[in-house]
Amino acid sequence: MAEIEEKKSEIIKAIPEPTLRRLPMYYQYLKRMHGDKKLDFISCTQIGNDLNVLPIQVRKDLQVADAIGKPKLGYSVGELLNTIEDFLGWNNTTDAYLVGVGNLGAALLGYQGFREYGLNIIAAFDTDDEKIGREIGGKRVLSASKLYEMIKRMSIKIGIITVPASTAQEIADIMVKAGIHAIWNFSPVKINAPPDIIVQHENLASSLGVLSKKLAMAIKANTDK
Repeated sequence: MAEIEEKKSEIIKAIPEPTLRRLPMYYQYLKRMHGDKKLDFISCTQIGNDLNVLPIQVRKDLQVADAIGKPKLGYSVGELLNTIEDFLGWNNTTDAYLVGVGNLGAALLGYQGFREYGLNIIAAFDTDDEKIGREIGGKRVLSASKLYEMIKRMSIKIGIITVPASTAQEIADIMVKAGIHAIWNFSPVKINAPPDIIVQHENLASSLGVLSKKLAMAIKANTDK
């Protein structure tokens, strides 16, 4: 079983990141079409046109996930949803720990939608005595001093970092040493980790900068007309 999971991890790492980012977009779209419009079958052309993605790219992405269509009918929406869930591992809930219960951390703790994607934040950690021992977003907040011990004891594989830049690397090091395999980093700094550790950086400030620049360009373009 461990060998199979290792091979699966290597395959996912070899897949282009844009494909991995588009698959969840297809999944959400398909859920709407299946639930709201009761659609049973769908084509790459319809998916592509509705999501502004080239149909041939949609087909390539779905092939990566081993999705199989039916001649003249397209893809069964229900089967396609299950295929994407299986491929991304969303049908097997993965437990995670979150470190840093500030505004962002508290918001993530309270977000119920993570379970839909196979993520279950079972506890949070912080250094603030006023937060330790409380429940925030339905999750118990523990002392950050217990992080290493709890990761080892519970065999947690995913760590979420929502701490300030000054302590992000320290937390990441503790996670890696304790056995974390993947880190979702929301701190405003890139962290260093061994090559076999999966790290996903979410730089909110950078994304806001891109958004602001695009907005400024759009406003200027409208003004110049």
